[in-house]
Amino acid sequence: MKLEELFSEYQSGRRDFTGIDLSEIDLSKAYLAEIDFTEANLSEADLSEANLHQANLSGANLSEADLSKAKLNRANLSRANLDEADLGGIDSFEANFSDANLSDADFSKANLSGANLTRADLSDADLSKVNLSDAVLSQADLSDAILSKANLSNANLSGADFSDADLDDAILIQANLSGIDLKEASLNGTQF
Repeated sequence: MKLEELFSEYQSGRRDFTGIDLSEIDLSKAYLAEIDFTEANLSEADLSEANLHQANLSGANLSEADLSKAKLNRANLSRANLDEADLGGIDSFEANFSDANLSDADFSKANLSGANLTRADLSDADLSKVNLSDAVLSQADLSDAILSKANLSNANLSGADFSDADLDDAILIQANLSGIDLKEASLNGTQF
């Protein structure tokens, strides 16, 4: 599907684009709120500064995609592949990233307040200066992740793997720390 056709159909009211192949497409700054990209191929796509509020991206392939500064509030990205994606500065209040592959992703300075990251793979991800307050990261893999200066206050971290993670100067006040693995984690200046 060509870009013009996608925008035309979206503007005429179509929201279901399940399984569509839009790899390497430029959707930067596009307004696509409530769109359904379930199981779509958006690998290497440019979605920077796009408005994807309440979009359904469950099971979508977003590997190496640029989502920097995108609006993903209440979006569904469960089971999505975001391996090596750029999510720096995104606004994803209450988004669902459960069971998603977010390994090696860049989330620096993102807002993930209230997000669901249950069982998500965040290994080697950059979560420095990220707002994860009230987020759910139970059973998530954060091994080797960078969480320096991240705000994890009131977050549910039960059963999460933080082995070899950088939690320097992170805020974990009133977080649920039951069953978490902090083996070899760096905790300089971390606030519990």
